[in-house]
Amino acid sequence: MQEKIYRLPKVIELTGLSRSSIYLALSKEEFPKPIKIGRRAIGWPEKSIDEWKQKIEGGYYENIES
Repeated sequence: MQEKIYRLPKVIELTGLSRSSIYLALSKEEFPKPIKIGRRAIGWPEKSIDEWKQKIEGGYYENIES
């Protein structure tokens, strides 16, 4: 079975973060890096978003603004 890849609008919906907060967290290495899925497209593997959500719920990161 192939893993789902989420595009940015779905990641925003799943995480509750804004676009700018996601990219800020990426720059601070506090959010999973996207993978390239096309010439001009990126996405996040479902597993990486799920793991990030578990870390957030556990209090792993404290400086992410939503």
